Amino acid sequence: MDTIDQYMQKHVILLIKYAIMHVMDLNWEDYRAVLHLVREKSLGAAAERLGCNYTTIARRIARAENALNQELFEKLPGGYQATELAYKVAEQAEKMEDASNNFLRYAASLEGDISGSITITSPQLLVAYYISPVLKTFSQKHPNVEIKIKATNELLNLNRRDADLAIRITNEPDENLVGQKLTEQRTSIFATEKMASEIENDPDVPLNWIWFEHWDNVPEKALQSRSVPNPKFIFDDMSAVIGAAQAGLGVVRLPLFLGRHTQGLRQVKLIEPQPYVDIWSLSHVDMKDAPKVRAFKDILIPYFKSKRSEFTA
Repeated sequence: MDTIDQYMQKHVILLIKYAIMHVMDLNWEDYRAVLHLVREKSLGAAAERLGCNYTTIARRIARAENALNQELFEKLPGGYQATELAYKVAEQAEKMEDASNNFLRYAASLEGDISGSITITSPQLLVAYYISPVLKTFSQKHPNVEIKIKATNELLNLNRRDADLAIRITNEPDENLVGQKLTEQRTSIFATEKMASEIENDPDVPLNWIWFEHWDNVPEKALQSRSVPNPKFIFDDMSAVIGAAQAGLGVVRLPLFLGRHTQGLRQVKLIEPQPYVDIWSLSHVDMKDAPKVRAFKDILIPYFKSKRSEFTA
């Protein structure tokens, strides 16, 4: 007769075999739905990542649960809470995703011609004046390539092929990526013409700052040169910061390229430009020599080099 431990061991083995048998019934889309719902914790966010609607995700989750005969998620007020089994399914799905992405990057690196599509991610504020001219030139030279732009400051995952090439403002590029510094940057103080003239002509005019909540402290040299009250306006969005400065609510610290391209603002001649964060071009190591990526960088890098003074001088 089996001991209790032997019985439990056999029972566990049977459960594992049952689970494996039914997991085999899951297709790749079911796996992906579970994976992204584990990551995102909401149907809407998972659907956005997979380019479908939330009802499709819900249907795939239900299909996975039916195949496994177990619930994978608990619906809570804050979102979907994954069960232990859901984490196990997601773990396997992530391995499948990594294998797929590794193969796709390898295949892309072997492409002989420059065609198909390329996905570029860049901060929104760089697109108009510095990325768009590169896109135009690239499109003229390689008309058979569809160019997808993800204009965001988010750190997209290049391992998952969220983008083929990332343009990022950072002093600490991801050590798992390869790339090249496009340019250093400097910042300065900007304000409306009227406010800038008042500050330059009257040493008693204080610097009333408009502030972005993610910035560091006011530049030390500005503190030394002028009375600086605590910021009256603190924003969580850079476009809002710029709009407030254009409305004359105060002075703002901006990267040189941005302040000089912003209508209604001019550089305040009070302190010399201060060091700021660098701009990098980054890609996954498997994609650095892919023909499309290399062709894009062949235009991007010289263009930024030719514009370096707009970022630093």
